[in-house]
Amino acid sequence: MTDEELQKLVEEISLESFHRPFCHEVVFNSRLRTTGGRYLLTSHRIEFNQRQLQYFGREAFIRIIKHELCHYHLHLLGGGYRHRDADFRALLAKVGGSRFCSRIPNMRTCSGVRYLYHCTSCGLAFMRKRKIDVRRYVCGSCGGSLQLLSKNRVEESKKDRKKG
Repeated sequence: MTDEELQKLVEEISLESFHRPFCHEVVFNSRLRTTGGRYLLTSHRIEFNQRQLQYFGREAFIRIIKHELCHYHLHLLGGGYRHRDADFRALLAKVGGSRFCSRIPNMRTCSGVRYLYHCTSCGLAFMRKRKIDVRRYVCGSCGGSLQLLSKNRVEESKKDRKKG
């Protein structure tokens, strides 16, 4: 689906489900990873994750479009457009939009994780991109002390190979 086809689809859904025209820009944003779409308050532009359409199909993607259109129309009408607002929840239920989008399979959620810590009291594991000072930080769950379990040296070994 192209951006022009997406624009046309969103305009049709807006008229059918909300009985109001959609008068702004809609595009696919390839940088969206963990969300199905987003509504930008200042420009009234809506961006969508094309992978949601590819993995879960047209019906699931239409529910995501309805979700973002709820933000759009409520914001322009001066209603409660945030997720926690009653206006938003009521309109979302009325039009049949999705509250959350499904996670795309095989998405790397832990990319860049280099350090693995665990709590010595409760055993909870913590993955971090950056090294933390275990003398300064404690477990957020129980307040126990943290211990470094492993350090991923993949990135460091790549740097060494490039130097040599």
